[in-house]
Amino acid sequence: MRKLIIIIIIIIIIKEAEKILKYKDLTTKIQRMWNVKTKVIPVIIGATGTVSKTFRKYVSNIPDKHEVKELQKTAILGTAHTMRKVLM
Repeated sequence: MRKLIIIIIIIIIIKEAEKILKYKDLTTKIQRMWNVKTKVIPVIIGATGTVSKTFRKYVSNIPDKHEVKELQKTAILGTAHTMRKVLM
């Protein structure tokens, strides 16, 4: 079970890095076009609500107040909804 949890966390960290790299070009184009500072904020939540250690730091950069538990709850409910549709 521990190995599975470690693998899930590693996958989430890899996904965060992929998102940052994926949107790097877009970030650069927006900065040049509009002369503004931009930052990619990856918000990756696993199907079971798993988040990385840096998740709270990323979420704190988003304007307004966002509760991590609420975001996790939304991800879990979405997973449950998808599973119900697939299994029914």
